[in-house]
Amino acid sequence: MIGYNRFVLDNGLRVLVHEDTSTPMAVVNVMYDVGAKDENPNKTGFAHLFEHLMFGGSINIKDYDEPLQRAGGENNAYTTNDLTNYYCSMPKENIETAFWLESDRMLSLAFSKKSLEVQRKVVCEEFKEHYINKPYGDVWFKMRELAYKVHPYKWMTIGKELSHVENATIDDVKDFFFKHYRPINAILVVAGNVTTEEVKRLADKWFGPIPMGEKYQRNLPQEPKQTEARFLEHYADVPLDAFVKTWHIDSRMNKGYYVADLITEILGGGGSSRLYQKLVKEQQLFSNLDCYHFGSIEGGLLAIEGKLVKGVKLEDANKAVNAEIEKIKSTLVDDTELQKVKNKTESIIAFEDMSVMSRATSLANYELLGDANLMNTELDKYQAITVEDIKAYSQTIFDDNNSNTLHYHSKN
Repeated sequence: MIGYNRFVLDNGLRVLVHEDTSTPMAVVNVMYDVGAKDENPNKTGFAHLFEHLMFGGSINIKDYDEPLQRAGGENNAYTTNDLTNYYCSMPKENIETAFWLESDRMLSLAFSKKSLEVQRKVVCEEFKEHYINKPYGDVWFKMRELAYKVHPYKWMTIGKELSHVENATIDDVKDFFFKHYRPINAILVVAGNVTTEEVKRLADKWFGPIPMGEKYQRNLPQEPKQTEARFLEHYADVPLDAFVKTWHIDSRMNKGYYVADLITEILGGGGSSRLYQKLVKEQQLFSNLDCYHFGSIEGGLLAIEGKLVKGVKLEDANKAVNAEIEKIKSTLVDDTELQKVKNKTESIIAFEDMSVMSRATSLANYELLGDANLMNTELDKYQAITVEDIKAYSQTIFDDNNSNTLHYHSKN
């Protein structure tokens, strides 16, 4: 059971405190309810660009890293299609430094042309290195566009195309910041060797004066139900043929999400999983094969992805994957097999909650979903799933008309 206290500042900032006196450290985590899905389709990559810009100097502090390092702190950040998260840890005695730094960049960035140019160049180089010039780098650009026709999950967090970040202006950046980076759209989690009274005092002092901003009202186009199988072939200068297949699954707060999560473990959760045993070890069709989903807040994708053994035809690999899919659709999973993946899921959740940093991130995530206490109750949702649920949901999502298949051919 992870204990926490929760309060809301007058400007709408949600604050959660997790007290843990067993550590000399404290963690400050700021999560903003904005991700790549909230971008203008003609100006994508901005959420990720902001992750970089937020370290480029705020209105009163020119350098974020230098004072944090002097306080013995470390920091990092990440962006997804759903959210943006910033976090730092330091000795508990110096926690006010984190409040000072995070509140100043929530108040306002410096918005200098120099900072924009520096960070734009960093992001553009990342785009080229990981997605344009890297083998298989464009696989998920192609798959997302195949699977999604209207929902903004159809573009990657890095952005739809390089030109969108290349052409970003100071005005674009300011508009994005003041639309999304406001207290009313943010969650502050403080965890570690702190008291709720201390956090409330510091939150009021440093974050309380920041203007609330307008609550961002999300109104995204919803992906219609897929009614036909989609298929794409692509040829590239890569060493091995690659196979990717996806199916649409329910959103994060639906029961189907939890069933799909267990299905991915049954099919692809390590060396004892069905796909590995049959298609990698026994039939030797794939050199590696994974089954997973993206954990998306809105309707996400379940994916099976792997590289083929040299000489194996993609058509044969596709048939073999489909054969394993048919098995889980037509036959009840064994109770022992299901309990095994439930136990593994419980272990993963317990392991994730071991560090105070992970607990802070989890609390922020669950608060974003609408209920921080899900951190303590979500395992019950997994335990309640039956073998009948696995079969029924497999039949629903593994409908051929719900599938998207990419055959990524090697030219070699």
